Amino acid sequence: MIDIASIIQGYAHGNFLMADDYHNLGWYSSNERTLIPLDQSFRYPKSLKRVLNQNKFSVAINQDFLGVCLGCANRETTWISDDLIEIYLKLNQARWAYSFETWQGDKLAGGILGIVIKGAFIGESMFYNIPDASKVAMVKLVEHLRSRHFVLFDAQMQNPHLARFGSYIIDNHEYIKLLNQALDRNCCFE
Repeated sequence: MIDIASIIQGYAHGNFLMADDYHNLGWYSSNERTLIPLDQSFRYPKSLKRVLNQNKFSVAINQDFLGVCLGCANRETTWISDDLIEIYLKLNQARWAYSFETWQGDKLAGGILGIVIKGAFIGESMFYNIPDASKVAMVKLVEHLRSRHFVLFDAQMQNPHLARFGSYIIDNHEYIKLLNQALDRNCCFE
């Protein structure tokens, strides 16, 4: 049985769920966390500005939550096991997990999977089926979080893709302080 309250409490304490190479689920934490800025330091490549101006993608929330979960898990090595997808589905039904999606017509182009707790968006994973779709999702998600006064966009681990958006690393002590600020703010994601 999935204990939603315990899972949310784990995330609210700065931990996150992952499956290991043998698909065993466990709680993890990190000495460093990567954040996506929600202020003016958020940036993106000029080439993406042209894509955004073309309006070739529309965005939606939870239109195909399972499709985003499966898209995020569909890679050569993944930490998203079937058990974790089941947990995400239960969290989604309870309004804790969301997919922020890009669409091209009636085709799911890409998306970002995350856990929302008050003023914190904890990004679990992202994927794309069409080039630039996940990048557009990132820009539109940041705009969405800003408009709803979120405090924190946690991307968990740094990579070159996120760095192009101005992501930055903070230590765990600073992360917990910021997470607590986010937990003091009642934000509505939808």
